[in-house]
Amino acid sequence: MNATKLIGLLLLITGTLGLAYGSFSYTKDTTALKLGPLELSVKEKETVNVPVWAGVGAIVVGGLLLLIGGKRG
Repeated sequence: MNATKLIGLLLLITGTLGLAYGSFSYTKDTTALKLGPLELSVKEKETVNVPVWAGVGAIVVGGLLLLIGGKRG
């Protein structure tokens, strides 16, 4: 499998996952207060929304790369 087909396959998978889930979240640790040896840290939950156009675009580009990679090799 050449690099073009591999990138196309990865784009297809990520585009499909982006459309299926729509968003993902992660936890970020931040230091709110540091006073000498005392430290107050806060865990914040961040959510990132994946736009529909990005998922569809990744699927289209991935499919095109698979077609181009198949015709070349």
